[in-house]
Amino acid sequence: MSVRELVVLGTASQVPTRHRNHNGYLLRWDGEGILFDPGEGTQRQMLRAGVAAHDINRICVTHFHGDHSLGLAGVIQRINLDRVPHPVTAHYPLSGEHFFERLRYATAYRESVQLVQQPVAGDRAVPATTASYTLEARRLSHPVESYGYRIVEPDGRRILPALLAERGIKGPDVGRLQREGELNGVTLDEVSEIRRGQRFAFVMDTRLCAGVTELADGCDMLVIESTFLDGDLQLAEDHGHLTAGQAGAVARDAGVRHLVLTHFSQRYSDPEEFERQARAAGFEGELTVAADLVRVPLPKRTP
Repeated sequence: MSVRELVVLGTASQVPTRHRNHNGYLLRWDGEGILFDPGEGTQRQMLRAGVAAHDINRICVTHFHGDHSLGLAGVIQRINLDRVPHPVTAHYPLSGEHFFERLRYATAYRESVQLVQQPVAGDRAVPATTASYTLEARRLSHPVESYGYRIVEPDGRRILPALLAERGIKGPDVGRLQREGELNGVTLDEVSEIRRGQRFAFVMDTRLCAGVTELADGCDMLVIESTFLDGDLQLAEDHGHLTAGQAGAVARDAGVRHLVLTHFSQRYSDPEEFERQARAAGFEGELTVAADLVRVPLPKRTP
């Protein structure tokens, strides 16, 4: 059975706390695992969350501040130590390739797994296309070059049994119609409807910019930083971050179904205030204030 869920490994911003590790997020997408922004301590958080190195097929780094990348060294070495049986592909800003190389070879170890480096550049990029999804990247606005990522599943078709019955199509003929597109004068379009592909976006350190809007558009799940509360709006702007209210407004305008807030500054003690401010901005969908080690399923498709 296919599984699509977000496994949260860490939710702190620059400084970890007793209850929040540095960043780390694993998206389970059917049989594939995409690890986003492994900060310091990610390898241990994986153990606590029941995530194995074998679960990782792709690594996506938004930028090379330490809370988003210092865990790369440990994760890469664990992938090799465990002899993961498939290649692992890494995406990150091309401008930070020297940082990736330093982290990849931070200490001595034996390489046993093919790690493919595919950096991203430009305002928009499509780093990967698979049968299951397209991976898109958009440049964000932060003091160092930063990218957000978006997973887009191809649209499919949903067969409508009532329309099949009206036309007397049943049994093996249903499969023939799906494969060939037409059967005895009946087209697939006549007995089906478009099933919109699911969309997931991951937006970390950034001010409001076009990239944020493009990534969030129409997403079933948006994982987005809300480092600051609205009372510190100027501080957020100065340091290239978002507030909870800004994140809520982005999700509202983009038609997001499930909003996941994360990347919280250590200065705040009440996590519920992030939800209150996102709601005050007008977001009415599902909302999760992320905590370390929680699992958040992608919303079920709606008819």
